[in-house]
Formats: sequence, C-alpha cells, structure tokens
Amino acid sequence: MKIFLLALILSVTLEGPAIYDFKVPGLDGTPIDFSAYKGKKIMIVNTASKCGNTPQYAELEKLYGKYKNKLVIVGFPANNFGEQEPGSNTEIKEFCKKNYGVTFPMAEKVSVRGDDMHPLYKWLVDQSKELAKSVPSDNSKDIVWKRYLQDPVNWNFTKFLVDEKGNLVAVFHNKVSPMSEEITKYLN
Repeated sequence: MKIFLLALILSVTLEGPAIYDFKVPGLDGTPIDFSAYKGKKIMIVNTASKCGNTPQYAELEKLYGKYKNKLVIVGFPANNFGEQEPGSNTEIKEFCKKNYGVTFPMAEKVSVRGDDMHPLYKWLVDQSKELAKSVPSDNSKDIVWKRYLQDPVNWNFTKFLVDEKGNLVAVFHNKVSPMSEEITKYLN
C-alpha cells in the first residue's frame, strides 16, 4: 500500500503543472483562476496596444462573443516585442475597453519571452514543444511548422488553444485571424 501511494504521489509530481493550476492577476485586480475554465476551451493570446496586429482585439472579442458558452479567451499584455505595450495595467485596460470593447479576461502585463518569462508562458512553450513531436516531417511545410512549435512566441498575438481537458491542441501564428476557419474549426 505504501508503495502504491508513493507511486501515485510521484506520478502526479513528475507530470508538472497543468493549465488549471495557474492563477494570475487580472488587469482589474481580480484573479484569473484557470481552474474555473474546466470543461471549456481556453485561448491564450499575448497582446500589445501599439502593434500592427492590435486590430485583432476586435476579432478576438467577436470570437469570444460568438463562442463564449464553450470558449474563454485570456489576453496577456506583454512588452517583449518592439516595446509595443508600454502602458500601465490601468492604461491597457482603458485602451482595450475604449477602442475594442474587450470583455474577455485580461491578465496583468507579463513577460512572454526571455529569462523573466511568466510561468504560464513557460508551460505553454513546453507544451508546444511536446505538440511538435506529433508533427510529421514528411514535407517542407511540416518541417517549418515543427520548427515554429519549438519557439512559438516570436511576436504579439500568438494564440494558444487548450481543449476542454486542459491539453494544448493548437498554436496559431500571430498573423492568423481569430475568426479564421483555421481557428473556428476547433470550435464548431
């Protein structure tokens, strides 16, 4: 019995964190607890207010409105690329509300790359590397995609999609439109 319990504890410990273990402060100071999203798909997006991709906020909001019974979107403002998110949390919140009517949860500004990368983004990158192992290497397109999954956060508005069971199932390049078939096929 002791061996069984020890094995059970070790198996849980060795697996590492799950998406539902993360809690992050929201822009409004309210904690965002990912365990509250069990049973829903979760899209995590690193955002910036002064980026060429910033208009994607409107499509993210549209996606959230259309699928909010089965999808939650969580935005993570980050200033890692070209200093395109210089504002304070209050300024970011006001910008998102005023310009795009954002109602989906937004976390406080974090780092999504480098030595100070937020632990949730470390988890997402690690899961992306695992996802890369399932990509065939049969053609040049697959090889390029496999490389991308090894280092996916290379600009603002990279999108990670986690399924209802907490598994990363897809990563979308920053140029992929939130309302594109590439994304919505996972939601229909």
